[in-house]
Amino acid sequence: MAEVTLHGVHKSYGELSVIKGVDLHVRDHEFMVFVGPSGCGKSTLLRMIAGLEEITDGELRIGGQVVNDLPPAQRGIAMVFQSYALYPHMTVYENMAFGLQLAKYPRDEIDRRVRNAGRILQIEHLLDRKPKALSGGQRQRVAIGRAIVREPKVFLFDEPLSNLDAALRIATRVEIANLHRDLKATLIYVTHDQVEAMTLADRIVVLNGGVIEQVGAPLELYHHPRNLFVAGFIGSPRMNFVEATVSGTGEAGVTVVLREVGTEITVPCAPGGVRPGDPVTFGIRPEHLAEDGTGAARIGGEVQVVERLGSETFLYVRMANGELLVVKAAGASRARPGDRISVGVLADDGFVFDGDGLALPAGPGRAPRELGTTRHEEMRGRPGPLLS
Repeated sequence: MAEVTLHGVHKSYGELSVIKGVDLHVRDHEFMVFVGPSGCGKSTLLRMIAGLEEITDGELRIGGQVVNDLPPAQRGIAMVFQSYALYPHMTVYENMAFGLQLAKYPRDEIDRRVRNAGRILQIEHLLDRKPKALSGGQRQRVAIGRAIVREPKVFLFDEPLSNLDAALRIATRVEIANLHRDLKATLIYVTHDQVEAMTLADRIVVLNGGVIEQVGAPLELYHHPRNLFVAGFIGSPRMNFVEATVSGTGEAGVTVVLREVGTEITVPCAPGGVRPGDPVTFGIRPEHLAEDGTGAARIGGEVQVVERLGSETFLYVRMANGELLVVKAAGASRARPGDRISVGVLADDGFVFDGDGLALPAGPGRAPRELGTTRHEEMRGRPGPLLS
């Protein structure tokens, strides 16, 4: 068993609190990804699991054993860092074997593990080369191989793809996904890149200011964000937010009027505690806005910027309130900067966030979003994060 459990974990540097009471359960063989903005505590949390940072308060278990006071070498973990940190005077084979040699493993066992790691990572033909003769992607695979040879209970990855170019990032991302499948290991991965998180994770932990905002499967967080922060962080481009006022509630949902825009939109969600006159935030993703104006409501504006990406086009539309609305259009869109357009709103896919920033629960008439195992009703009103 390689479960990792954190209960009430805190980390402080003097009076500065960095991790503020984290409760989390990483399941055996799970691929868990920590995401969040810079300074949110994701790398600190990973280093605490690794034993590179002391835990100020709380309990950490790996494989059922409390490891708060155990040194990193005794925790059954292996860590891959952002920098490759390879010894330049050693060959690939020697770099991967070095840790095992220090631990005085038998020579035959070291050879077996190194060659097995080379086979898994497809670098068998590189074992006699030195790091200077390798590409960036190959060096990162050697760093991963150095972790594999330890045969740990848990792999920890701290932004391992940050130093690679775009093409290598994609290729190495695929290799890491295959590696997790082949090794059947528990893997905890830190990244600031939400695309990595969405494509790799079994579950994602969204961190903000040392607190877990939400835990869930990638599409669960995308379709069922708990609050404004998660809704704005997960998704690229980010969700559009417009300040609004509740004008009515009923069986059809909550009706809001967009401030300084005037558009009235009915979103099929339960009102919860909001009442007519309450300030709220209306949220809608770029793909749920229609350039041709089809939808339950329309928002007028002027096209400011057009981003043509081939298969799709993003329009940045200036609304009457001066804010930009991002619209995902077809790749063949003919829109140009300066055009006046009326954007259609697919209200069934919209969100309403109350004055505290929490998403209102879905109403009974709303079609369920795919892969949403965490319901709005379960999330609303909880003081802490959602756990496993």
